[in-house]
Amino acid sequence: MSSLREIQYRFGAAVMHPLTAKDETPRKLAAEAEAILKPNDRLSSVERLEIYSRSYWYRVLDSLVEDFPGVRAIVGVREFHAISRDYLTEHPSTSFTLRNLGSHFIEWLEKHRERAQPHEQLALEMAHLEWAHIEVFDAAEKPVITPEAWARAGEAAVLKLQPSIRLVAAQYPVDDVLLEVRKVEDSNRKIATWRRKRLPHVRKEESFIVLHRSEYSVCYRRVTREGFRLLQAFQEGKPLGEALEFAFRDCKLPQESWPALVQEWFGSWMGLGWFSA
Repeated sequence: MSSLREIQYRFGAAVMHPLTAKDETPRKLAAEAEAILKPNDRLSSVERLEIYSRSYWYRVLDSLVEDFPGVRAIVGVREFHAISRDYLTEHPSTSFTLRNLGSHFIEWLEKHRERAQPHEQLALEMAHLEWAHIEVFDAAEKPVITPEAWARAGEAAVLKLQPSIRLVAAQYPVDDVLLEVRKVEDSNRKIATWRRKRLPHVRKEESFIVLHRSEYSVCYRRVTREGFRLLQAFQEGKPLGEALEFAFRDCKLPQESWPALVQEWFGSWMGLGWFSA
């Protein structure tokens, strides 16, 4: 007789086995279903298993729709559904929370770029933005640096960004595109209309986006190329002097304008609480 632990493991594996194209439990699981589930007077063992399988698959597929609405709008509803099924077959849920379900999605999409053609670059950049949004939402937050501590900072100071800050550099205005998509009601017809009328007009536009949290909401803020590079340097642990040198390397702006820019950036970023103590 099988132990309870073994039965639970086998049941979990059967439930998470991919459904057929018609959202049915594959007939090849019939013997396994009969071994772990008793039929009743209305349903066979496979039919009983199918109830749980559909519940599981519909929930995880809906979760990816919630996490990546921008990618879904770019590739199309039907293709996104197919992509999601294939992704989850390779990367089934292994966490107690659905929050982690898309943790391998960018990596998977990178390996299967052809699935997002002809907008693969836009789709990938959107996936980066949407996963960053998820990370920012529940990332840690530390006490902000005080003006007194900031005043003592010299060129050797290492400034720390909040753990909740994420930086996304893109060739397309993915933040604007995502805001558009969110305004489209979640209906297949309206998404299809958006894809037909608006998607062909999305043009390349170099974008440097900082994602941060403010009062439990995730916010997007555009910064300049140099500002973005400075924040990158801080995230990598570079001291202030090296970070400034990195930020303005190959900069085409007049050098005499740099101090005023840096002062403006730091005034804004400190006000937003981006630096931790």
